[in-house]
Amino acid sequence: MKHILITAVLCGVFMGSFAQKTKTDTLVKDTTIDKKSKHGISVTIGGDRNTVHVSVNKKDTVSHAASKDSGFSIGLTFSKFDLGLVTLVDNGSFSLSPQNSFLSYNTWKTSTVGFDVWRFGYSFTPKFKISLAAGFDWTLIRLQKDITILADQPTLTYRVDNIHYTKNRFSASYLHVPLYFDYRSNPDKNGNRFYFIASPEVGFLLNAMVKQKSNEMGKKKAWNDYHFAHFRYGAALHLGYGNEGIFFKYYFNDTFENSPAQNGLKIFSFGFTSGF
Repeated sequence: MKHILITAVLCGVFMGSFAQKTKTDTLVKDTTIDKKSKHGISVTIGGDRNTVHVSVNKKDTVSHAASKDSGFSIGLTFSKFDLGLVTLVDNGSFSLSPQNSFLSYNTWKTSTVGFDVWRFGYSFTPKFKISLAAGFDWTLIRLQKDITILADQPTLTYRVDNIHYTKNRFSASYLHVPLYFDYRSNPDKNGNRFYFIASPEVGFLLNAMVKQKSNEMGKKKAWNDYHFAHFRYGAALHLGYGNEGIFFKYYFNDTFENSPAQNGLKIFSFGFTSGF
């Protein structure tokens, strides 16, 4: 995961540099250029960045180019970087039931990380846009008890160990595909906007892992699906101003599948987001 996050940060730096170049190019395009040929043709680019003004023998023939306020967009991105806390909701309760108490977790170290890497969208107006995105997210559950979640079992099964784990993390990574309904305000005097983005989302399990650390056994990692749902669906809400904001996300289906004791155990997460 560390390698992926480092790659994501590098992508962010690259995209930031690209955005800066785009901004510079826009400023250049907004600068008025007036050229006259010996045939009396005058071309003026500037003022309004969406306007191209052409004069032939001092007579206007073309006065407007297509506006960029609406249209399609597609490409690689590094956006909606979500970093927050995860809460397990057990049949509507924030307290785990007795059959799920083995999943007791450290509240402040049970987290989620996610971001988008691709987006395809259409802007209807400068204020409203719909886009389909794809990216990755991780659910990282920091277990409190000295147990080991066992792989390749008929149901979600654990073993109580006689050693103390200084780290006992139970995690899953997903490919997520959200559909954003993006509403934004007019820019203020500083050029910043308020954002309100609602999105249904589906996810596809990539892998799951148990990562443990102890004085007796050092570091251990094991991969399996551990009965995490191979397909999940939910909804998210992002609220922001400028480039920063907060998010809330809830998955409607069970966190684990083919494990009846965990029926009704769902995930709710919230935290900070960046990259609107």
